[in-house]
Amino acid sequence: MSIIREHTQTTLSDAWRTIDIDALDPDSAPNFDTSTLHPPQPEITEAEVRQLTTQVRQLLRGGDAEGALRGCLDMPVYNGSDGVKEMAMGLVVEVLQSIKASEMVPVLRGVGEGVGGGERVDVLMKYLYKGMAAASSSSGASSAPRTPTRVTPQQTGFSQMGPRPGASAESTGAAMSVLLSWHEKAVEVAGLGCIGRVMTDWRKV
Repeated sequence: MSIIREHTQTTLSDAWRTIDIDALDPDSAPNFDTSTLHPPQPEITEAEVRQLTTQVRQLLRGGDAEGALRGCLDMPVYNGSDGVKEMAMGLVVEVLQSIKASEMVPVLRGVGEGVGGGERVDVLMKYLYKGMAAASSSSGASSAPRTPTRVTPQQTGFSQMGPRPGASAESTGAAMSVLLSWHEKAVEVAGLGCIGRVMTDWRKV
């Protein structure tokens, strides 16, 4: 107790609270090289996404919705500008809305088969969560909403996203409904494990 009494308010402080303990631990997350978790991701350019868009739309016109979705998911934009990522997101949404509700599960099963099938479904879940986050944030924002934005009726049984004056709340709700429908089917096909993998993956689309 005598040693404690020798310390005064000047010598005792809360400076230790400002020490970043993780910076001192070589095995902590900030000091861990995340590039070792996965191979380096190539940077995707706008030209590459535009080329993919042309190919995907050709597949859609030919009635190959599964091939179109597979093409989108085989080239996720992990490393690219925000504009390129938004273009890729819009392309995925375009493909999803071109598929009838009755065809969702067969298409997902086909996409999930073969080499890299599980990864494709995980990538789809990433785009679904990104779209739902954008729809949620745009519902309470006064500025122009991000993708997805507008919804107009389509013969596929879903809706086409895009701006429509005076119906932002309706648009957001319909857009969310489309994404939630795909989310439900993706979990049905791939199981709950795909949610955990997406939530813990540091790579973002």
